[in-house]
Amino acid sequence: MDRVIFHCDLNSFYASVELLSRPELRHLPVAVCGDPASRHGIILAKNEPAKAFQVKTAETIWQAKKKCPDLVLLPAHHGLYRDFSRKVNSLYQEYTDLVEPFGIDESWLDVTGTLHLFGGDARTLADHLREEIRGRFGLTISVGVSFNKVFAKLGSDYKKPDATTVITRENFKRMVWPLPVTDLLYVGRAASQTFQQFGIRTIGDLAAFNRNQLFQLLGKNGAQLHDFASGEDRSPVAPAGQYTPPKSIGNGYTFPKNLQGREEIKAGIAQLADQVAVRLRRHTMKCQGISLSIRDPDFRDISRQMRLDPPTDLARELTQAAVELADSCWNMSNPVRALTVTAIYLISADEAGAQLDLFAAEQDAKRRRLERLEGTLDVIRAKYGPGAIASASTPRDPGQERHAPPPGGTYREN
Repeated sequence: MDRVIFHCDLNSFYASVELLSRPELRHLPVAVCGDPASRHGIILAKNEPAKAFQVKTAETIWQAKKKCPDLVLLPAHHGLYRDFSRKVNSLYQEYTDLVEPFGIDESWLDVTGTLHLFGGDARTLADHLREEIRGRFGLTISVGVSFNKVFAKLGSDYKKPDATTVITRENFKRMVWPLPVTDLLYVGRAASQTFQQFGIRTIGDLAAFNRNQLFQLLGKNGAQLHDFASGEDRSPVAPAGQYTPPKSIGNGYTFPKNLQGREEIKAGIAQLADQVAVRLRRHTMKCQGISLSIRDPDFRDISRQMRLDPPTDLARELTQAAVELADSCWNMSNPVRALTVTAIYLISADEAGAQLDLFAAEQDAKRRRLERLEGTLDVIRAKYGPGAIASASTPRDPGQERHAPPPGGTYREN
């Protein structure tokens, strides 16, 4: 029997929460932004009237104002959004204990085992959930209903706001396959650029493409995306409140043009290592080892790994170790098509801290300063975007800007 999975997406969440206390603004174009007093602040959310002016999330305020001069700007209140998110997810748990948040405003619900308690019809239950959210909180949701998580997510995006979309085994080829491949979950900029080179423009194109060739192009990620497009996603919805720490955290990127020379390769490694370090800190983990994979233009791969002592979540230490691996296994004059940096042998930051106590006081103080510095960079990036600032230790050269991995590169957490 097929599962019954809901994906519930709160519509224009930040803006909708702000407008609860400002109902007189509902008919006006409104955006929530990081710093309304700054032309260089960015748009965090917008309501439906603002969307009509093509106001986009993550664009700068001055860009949005150019499109919509009468745009009303409101400051963000992140504590309030977190509070509403907790309340909404608590409501979801009244219908199933399998509730997996996906960011602050989205959640998957597996109602396979409880659907019979609420009438047995998935669409009717989804519509009831929409009414409940509206009645209790004054907010709206779009709900995707399907037999797996990926298609349920596509369903919630299919029609907005305040809508229910059902994607079944019988209709998914008609509904899903004509959509742009970039609509598929986890298809980032790097993957989409690769797909474009092979004529893959829709989800149907991806499903029809040879799976083994996708594996050669993008590794496990390519094969997984093929499964997603084919309706073969079997990933479970995690029980409410369950957190399983990753066993490894990796970031890979296929470069638009081959990296040439040691400095460009070093710059590419540094960018990937920096993003891995950010995600390690987000999970409050450190790694006791690092792995580097290098792919040449003929799709030949070589991988090496090494232990790290002490454990680290510092970008500069990950970069240094990965460059050492590259020097040991690769002729740096040869071109590089793709790189992957992976943090392995992960432990909690608390456990790592106990190990650091064994170091001399001077070494420990230096590491603490570096950790505070990179933590400060995380705060700045969270507020202004991942490209807002980088460590001065990150190598800079003419090829770096040309090859720098975008935020949508291939991320892996296992």
